[in-house]
Amino acid sequence: MSDIIRLLPDHVANQIAAGEVVQRPASVVKELLENAIDARASQVKLIVKDAGKTLIQVIDDGIGMSDTDARLCFERHATSKINTADDLFRINTKGFRGEALASIAAVAQVELKSRTENSETGTSIKIEGSNVLSQEVTVTPKGTSILVKNLFFNIPARRNFLKSNQVEIRHIIDEFQRVALAHPEIAFTFLNNGSEVFQLPGSNLRQRIVNLFGAKTNEKLVPVSEETPVVTISGFIQKPEFAKKSRNEQFFFANNRFIKSGYLHHAVMNAFEGLLKEGMQPGYFIYLELNPATIDVNIHPTKTEIKFEDEHTIYALLRSAVKHSLGQFNITPVLDFERDNNLETPYAYKDKTPVFPQIEVDKDFNPFKENNFSKASRKPFKKEVTASWEGLYAGLKDEKIKTTAPDFIWEIEVESEEVSGEIDFSESEIVENREVFQLHNKYLVVPHKEGLMLINQNLAHQRILYEEILKNITVTRGSSQQLLLPLELDFNPDEIMILSEVKEQLEYSGFGFLEFGKEKITIEGIPVFMETFDIKAMLQQLIIAIRSEVPDSAFSQNDVLAKSLSETGAVKNGTSMAKEQQQYLVRKLFVCKDPAVSPQGKKIFSIISLNEIEYKFSN
Repeated sequence: MSDIIRLLPDHVANQIAAGEVVQRPASVVKELLENAIDARASQVKLIVKDAGKTLIQVIDDGIGMSDTDARLCFERHATSKINTADDLFRINTKGFRGEALASIAAVAQVELKSRTENSETGTSIKIEGSNVLSQEVTVTPKGTSILVKNLFFNIPARRNFLKSNQVEIRHIIDEFQRVALAHPEIAFTFLNNGSEVFQLPGSNLRQRIVNLFGAKTNEKLVPVSEETPVVTISGFIQKPEFAKKSRNEQFFFANNRFIKSGYLHHAVMNAFEGLLKEGMQPGYFIYLELNPATIDVNIHPTKTEIKFEDEHTIYALLRSAVKHSLGQFNITPVLDFERDNNLETPYAYKDKTPVFPQIEVDKDFNPFKENNFSKASRKPFKKEVTASWEGLYAGLKDEKIKTTAPDFIWEIEVESEEVSGEIDFSESEIVENREVFQLHNKYLVVPHKEGLMLINQNLAHQRILYEEILKNITVTRGSSQQLLLPLELDFNPDEIMILSEVKEQLEYSGFGFLEFGKEKITIEGIPVFMETFDIKAMLQQLIIAIRSEVPDSAFSQNDVLAKSLSETGAVKNGTSMAKEQQQYLVRKLFVCKDPAVSPQGKKIFSIISLNEIEYKFSN
């Protein structure tokens, strides 16, 4: 039998490695930013075009590379970070494998310019698909500039698997935020298609968080600090009242490296026990400083998952530190019936010396002297008389008492094909002289030809609103109700970017916007089926839906938007409805295109047959 095992060519091996290291443009951004930090840069600039598909460029003012290093950095497993196997257990740098640049150069067109501080000229290298096209002397500033063009140009199949620009730029922003949070002392600039996304000066951690997530974030932060021989814990947690349903503001860092850890997340959630509503997630920015020998960062290609030597101790210390911060800043309630919170000294004033108030007494004051009274006090009280006070009560006798039932039904415009008073229910086989009953404020019971039909009122209304909203977005503009006072809502820049992607669809569904800023939007009109107090929660839910479903086309964006709006605007289970509203809901449901399932695919109604009912009385 002939030999069948052979060594792979370098360019093939590099493309295989690229499959692990370079999954999408955001992977390239992460590797290049981390290289800039390892080069001890104080200023880093990221330039992106077409969500990184066309161009990714990172410019730093670090130590730069010599001619030999500039050429050698593109070879596989060429690194300056480790010399022996023992070095793997005391890693203090971001990169150490020597695979990143070789993998990137295998699937893109790369141009590198670099100069050290002591050199008068630098080096320029051009590589395309692992092939070195040129290396020459050039004039360039101190530091390194690396330009990556046409990612996956030589692997069209991989390029076709990339998502839309909106999705890919979202992943790039995530990676940028993680690196920027790990190094607040470094100044970062982020440009996307020529427009500035972030301009972050070197600062402290609190200011960096505020610059990334908006000015309103400052009031949400509570510092966390704990120093032990095992681990030093620092950073911030967010107050429980600012918790969200999304987890996009949760960050763990170990030795200034972003990590993902469900185990440590559980420790934080345990510390917040009893302070959060069900399904809500606290925000946190927690930094762990450990001996590098006690952690292993080499267990995952992206190095975001690490293994701790004594994770149980770190779990207990982290939970204790978060609990201590919540209690120290009077966020957790104290069960002490003898304690008066009004007499407590605020934490910020615990070390300050009290200042006695200065009292000034006018010894010559005599309240019986006329000149001690002001002219204003001697003015006679003048009663304003309303000329037509009877008009204030006009029409009260004829005013009807408003029902407490929800008015969502009367605010929905009826489709043109159902202008007639009655709808043909022959397809649903509901008996003609039907009577609708509400069961436990959750189900509608309707007589059916085969027995009884049970309808989930919440899911039924979701289906009705879903088709109405989808029609408004794609065919006609939905009805809008103007707010008495414009509603201002605060979001971080990342959330604003997501909402701007569906701004046009929101306007077609019935929203009206006065302002759409970088950290704030002002709403002047909302869809007729929405309540004002639901708007913030609805938009937050929409952001979560877009993040999780990552829609690629306009149609899927419309679908996600319609699902989110219908879920928020639908009548909730537990709501009592008037008889007319119950009948209206049933009629509207069975003129929908798909009345059997909700937008999320759940069953809306169920039929209990006469045989099932008779069986229950047979024994």
